[in-house]
Amino acid sequence: MRYMEQGGFQNNPLTRLTLWGTFVFLTGLWASNFGMYFSRMGLSPASVAAYYRGSDETFQPARTFGSMVESSHGHFAMMAMVLLVLTHLYIFVPGPRRLKAAFVGGTFAATFLSEASGWLVRFLHPGFAILKPAAFLASQAFLGLMLGLLATFLLTAARRKPLLAVVEPRVDDETPRRAAAGESV
Repeated sequence: MRYMEQGGFQNNPLTRLTLWGTFVFLTGLWASNFGMYFSRMGLSPASVAAYYRGSDETFQPARTFGSMVESSHGHFAMMAMVLLVLTHLYIFVPGPRRLKAAFVGGTFAATFLSEASGWLVRFLHPGFAILKPAAFLASQAFLGLMLGLLATFLLTAARRKPLLAVVEPRVDDETPRRAAAGESV
């Protein structure tokens, strides 16, 4: 943790490579979220209600309890890990602590509401359909902004100096050995 907070990773190309790889996969997830959402429904509450509650006009069946549980089971596990990684990386981007807390809380809340809104539409009332597109767009906005900030941070990381310099002992310096032997330095 201190390694990231103090900027030591900025001088380690392998750590930056790992972070860039993570960024690429998370960006792919972010982009494919749009495809998955819009392949099933649109932004209108009517299309959301039709997807979850079924539609006689399009002969679309309602989502079953089992399919909802199966979908939520995967989403909860996957999004917990994705949000843990992304918000964890975002925390190391320079910025005000309160803003970071708002982004992290907002990201988790919007993503949870995006998942929960389908359940509300399907099993409580179609009036909750307005929540799905709003929560989806909010979640995507939070994720997209954090990905953009992470990319900016990584692009400039190699040019920044670490916050704390790491001093390597010289080979001819016997201070550590003398101190270990109990001698005063």
